[in-house]
Amino acid sequence: QVQLQESDPGLVKPSETLSLTCTVSGDSITRGYYYWHWIRQPPGKGLEWIGYIAYTGSTHYSPSLKSRTSISRDTSKNQFTLQLTSVTPEDTAVYYCARASRPHTEVVARSDYTYWGQGTQVTVSS
Repeated sequence: QVQLQESDPGLVKPSETLSLTCTVSGDSITRGYYYWHWIRQPPGKGLEWIGYIAYTGSTHYSPSLKSRTSISRDTSKNQFTLQLTSVTPEDTAVYYCARASRPHTEVVARSDYTYWGQGTQVTVSS
């Protein structure tokens, strides 16, 4: 059984860097041919794709967030990490990590992603 678990950063202040880690169990993040995604859902809005890191270690980001986003991985811990710099209250959302068998660059349907973490609430406020 594949399980994903996001870390809980809680409250983040404006202009700070948000760092979220997804810990994966039941699968290896280096196993082909899977893609490990970050997705968020702001309050009252739909799911927004942030980016992914592939089994190869390559990354791809949403154009709207690319300048502030970095996704990396620690293969020894089977974790991948999202860093979002210069956060504002507009970055307040529930953040999810997810696994897909394709390099999606949007969220059309939740079912396109086979496994999801439970989500973690991130609030940006001073």
